[in-house]
Amino acid sequence: MLSVYVPSESTLKKVEVAEPATLPEAAVWIDMVKPTTEEDRAVERLTGIAVPTREDMQEIEISSRLYIENGARYMTATLMCHSDTDMPRTTAVTFIMAGHRLVTVRYDMPKPFALVENKLGRSCMPGITGEMVLMELVDAVIDRCADILEKVGADVDQVSHDIFEPESERHGQAKRYSQILIAIGRKGDLTSKVRESLVSVGRVVTFLSAVMEGVKWSKDMREQLKTMQRDVASLTDHASYLSNKITFVLDAMLGVVNLEQNNIIKLFSVMAVVLMPPTLIASIYGMNFKAMPELEWAHGYPMALVMMLMAAVLPYFLFRWKKWL
Repeated sequence: MLSVYVPSESTLKKVEVAEPATLPEAAVWIDMVKPTTEEDRAVERLTGIAVPTREDMQEIEISSRLYIENGARYMTATLMCHSDTDMPRTTAVTFIMAGHRLVTVRYDMPKPFALVENKLGRSCMPGITGEMVLMELVDAVIDRCADILEKVGADVDQVSHDIFEPESERHGQAKRYSQILIAIGRKGDLTSKVRESLVSVGRVVTFLSAVMEGVKWSKDMREQLKTMQRDVASLTDHASYLSNKITFVLDAMLGVVNLEQNNIIKLFSVMAVVLMPPTLIASIYGMNFKAMPELEWAHGYPMALVMMLMAAVLPYFLFRWKKWL
């Protein structure tokens, strides 16, 4: 699917393209979503660049993700998708600067693209170029990562509160503990994906800063790049902090589960000790020896019951007095 955008007064207008071969020359941004072979060829004819395949975009080597070819700058970044769901994932997105035209190639729907499309569709700088659209996209990606980290931080604080200050008794909370462990695992996975995305975007920003020396970019754009570099660095540090905090919360949760298990085992151990003396008494009087004086005694049976009861009650109150229970 092709989405073509051309400047229109103070907005960036989306143009409907009936045939890929009829792409407008005035297009400053061509957004390719799961492109077909015909769409690839049409964009290559218009821009004079080679559109990378999905396999090329998934290469992890930096040299395969950031390079210059035939005057066009290729930048592939890993962006977050579906971060608001229980199954967040990352996707590779390639940004290609060919002259003053931006071409983006993607196989998923990262939220920053829709945000930038709506923003530039309402208003934009007069004479907008592909470089400006690229800066808007990268800035939106960084803002999106910041929003995700902010939400993760609030969720981790809530999980920590549920662990250390539960609203109910800790006993019999196996299902609740399971839900907390699942929540911690999801937040840890989301944080690691956001950090991966930030590292990738940071490389793109660094690459842009390096190659812009030979490009006549405005002073505002240069300052914006420096601001992005600082934002990416600070957000990466914050993601690392959240990862450490999630690890701490996970250790705390496992400690609470271990304490709960110890309490259960302790209860069984105490019950075994409490029932041991009555069992011993019952075993003694269960022996069928003729020379047992209590067998002929009328009060022998009640006496055995009282002895078993006292043998169980006395250890129980002893444990309570020692505060072992």
